[in-house]
Amino acid sequence: MNLKTRLVIRLVLLLTFLAAVLFLPAGSFRFWQAWPVLGLSILFNVLTGVYFYRRDPRLLERRLLNKEERPEQKLLKLIWMPLWFLTFVVPGLDYRFGWSAAYLGGVPVWLTLLSQVILVSSWVLIFQVLKFNSFAATVVQVEAGQKVISTGPYRIVRHPMYSAIVVTAVATPLALGSYFAFAPALLMIPAFVLRLLNEERVLRQELTGYAEYCLQTRFRLVPNIW
Repeated sequence: MNLKTRLVIRLVLLLTFLAAVLFLPAGSFRFWQAWPVLGLSILFNVLTGVYFYRRDPRLLERRLLNKEERPEQKLLKLIWMPLWFLTFVVPGLDYRFGWSAAYLGGVPVWLTLLSQVILVSSWVLIFQVLKFNSFAATVVQVEAGQKVISTGPYRIVRHPMYSAIVVTAVATPLALGSYFAFAPALLMIPAFVLRLLNEERVLRQELTGYAEYCLQTRFRLVPNIW
């Protein structure tokens, strides 16, 4: 199966899944907060796929990988995947049963819209990470010929992809109008921090020049904090 076919199948499956986990729990297509998130997800994935298909198809091959080889990463994936799933399911249930409105006064429209803008900003950061780092695979690995990337967002923090993921985790519940979705969303962050630390150990051991890069770029995830 060629790369284009695999990308199309993955996109269709991803967006079908996302639509299902948003609207089925809500029990209604009137769950208006879900529509911008779904539409922007479609736009981001299509534009990103087309851009890198033309300019860096090898990156897309790496992004299609899904089987972790390292036991630690397999375990962490078993933790964060259900939490990611719940981050999208809970807002729909919240919409159906009115939890946030009943107990916390509801998420104001302005905050939902602001969070959707922040969500888009995190996706723009992800695009920049992919643009600067062709070796940004979805699994932890070091390839032959891989080099340390120290330009673009990698000048600011060592793991800008994880920075974008953290922003996404924080913004998604409010973008979908749910305070209760913060529970699974925030629980994802420690799992990604552990994944990051494990990945750093691998890179220090297997990627030439990475230890020196760590001395040059001090912060892992949040500038001037950690």
